[in-house]
Amino acid sequence: MWLDVDPRSSTPIYQQIVDQIKEAVARKVLQPGDKLPSVRELSAMITINPNTIAKAYQQLEREGVLEVLRGRGTFIAERIVHVNREERLRQIRETMEKLLIEAHYLQLTTDDLMELFKEVIRQWKQGKEER
Repeated sequence: MWLDVDPRSSTPIYQQIVDQIKEAVARKVLQPGDKLPSVRELSAMITINPNTIAKAYQQLEREGVLEVLRGRGTFIAERIVHVNREERLRQIRETMEKLLIEAHYLQLTTDDLMELFKEVIRQWKQGKEER
């Protein structure tokens, strides 16, 4: 299974699930229309409390990544709708600002940071092509 949660991580388990499902969609491991396990099924598969799985699924549904079809199950949304694009852009900007602060303390130059970003993009694309 592509989902791998780490109970010892400082990142809450529900957020790990959210992040990994979003990554699987971005990397095309999960395709629009793919059916996800039910909350109970996934809970049993990865031995995580069903409420945690439900919280992750609810967040993904609010973000437009998942759609729940009553009586049929939970699916990757056919077309991901960015419910609040401005809010998501604000969050990305905040994350980038945090990275800049960390880069400052590592004494990275702007060029160092840009090269690192390009390297991560290259690796991301390679990983996407391998799948």
